[in-house]
Amino acid sequence: MELNLKKPVVIFDLETTGIDVVNDRIVEIAYIKVFPDGTEEEKTQRINPDMPIPEQSSKIHGIYDDDVKDMPKFKDYAKNISKVLEGSDLGGFNSNKFDIPLLAEEFLRVDVDFDFKKRRFIDVQVIFHKMERRTLIAAYKFYCGKDLVGAHGAAADTRATYEVLKAQIDRYKGVDFEDMDGKKTQPIINDIEALSEFSSHKKNVDFAGRIVLNDKGVEVFNFGKYKDTPVEKVFEKDPGYYGWMLKSEFPLYTKKILTQIKLRAMQK
Repeated sequence: MELNLKKPVVIFDLETTGIDVVNDRIVEIAYIKVFPDGTEEEKTQRINPDMPIPEQSSKIHGIYDDDVKDMPKFKDYAKNISKVLEGSDLGGFNSNKFDIPLLAEEFLRVDVDFDFKKRRFIDVQVIFHKMERRTLIAAYKFYCGKDLVGAHGAAADTRATYEVLKAQIDRYKGVDFEDMDGKKTQPIINDIEALSEFSSHKKNVDFAGRIVLNDKGVEVFNFGKYKDTPVEKVFEKDPGYYGWMLKSEFPLYTKKILTQIKLRAMQK
């Protein structure tokens, strides 16, 4: 089944120097941009991370320092990929927790103002884990009946993710189920907004999930001693907490959201 689109969706995958969203960097980005008429635009670009690639990471994705030494740095490629993503929704495998937060950090580091809030995010891994709970290789075998050749390469993983998403829509069309808490959920339908809602674990305000919306739609902290406490109330009660977070190793996007909330509170 082809995706039912009102605007383009970009399925993408990142290969990186590691799994630390704050400190690691992109070494390869691959994407398939799918347009509402079904046409596709596909590209893979290696990136010079401007730092050594740890051997353990290279062994996973097969990209070594010599492979990227003559490639553009992210600051030189950022505007190109920003144009690709502009006006599109985003999808990937584990993208809500890793690829999108890390990409947001990279944009912020090079002062490219990309508004992620205007996008819908479809995380194929979340759909898979809610329904079957396995890995991408297993997902590809389960949904598509094929072995994933070239796993852990961005291009192969991106194509597999796209094919799995389409197969998921076919497989679960009209199927209702209970989540892990026993709550009834809506069946998967061929609609980007519905898929985005289904593939979200929580209503995150920042990509790292440090700040989430509670049942009343209020921004609350999702960690530490102030967990479940409204952010604005924490700033009133403990003004130094804001400064501590800005000086600590939280993602840049989290700090950006914190500053927006603080400025909004000051204007009240």
